[in-house]
Amino acid sequence: MTSHRVLFVCLGNICRSPLAEAAFRRAAAEAGLAVEVDSAGTAAYHVGEPPDPRSIEVAEKHGIDISGYRGRQLTVGDFHAFDFIFGMDRSNMTNIARIEPDDARARVSMLLDIVPGSEGRELSDPWYGGEDNFRATWEDVTMAADALVAALVAKTR
Repeated sequence: MTSHRVLFVCLGNICRSPLAEAAFRRAAAEAGLAVEVDSAGTAAYHVGEPPDPRSIEVAEKHGIDISGYRGRQLTVGDFHAFDFIFGMDRSNMTNIARIEPDDARARVSMLLDIVPGSEGRELSDPWYGGEDNFRATWEDVTMAADALVAALVAKTR
């Protein structure tokens, strides 16, 4: 079975990208899809740190433990190691493009571009908000994870 390698990228790798990683892991597992998945940040602010406690909490409410995830920074090697790299917003996409090598094999796009009707929409950063912002982020990353899994399943048929 083909394994798809997917990387989710936000600014600090403690809010949106770990939630996207968790939602995609679960959706892929439920679909029986072989994947390798990770998340990273474009900045080194939180390298080695666990996700934001609010991200951990919202994932736990959906039966997923992300407390063992650790922040890391996007590297040039990621463009060769992954099939897909998904940025969360336009600023992330600009930062990703700055280090993307000419010979990158990964397809790079904004995460919500995979969701019909949400093309071009940014995934809001919940960092400055409260619990409602993290719930909304979870809903968006779950919607994107489901759409990505459906696309990958259709591709492997």
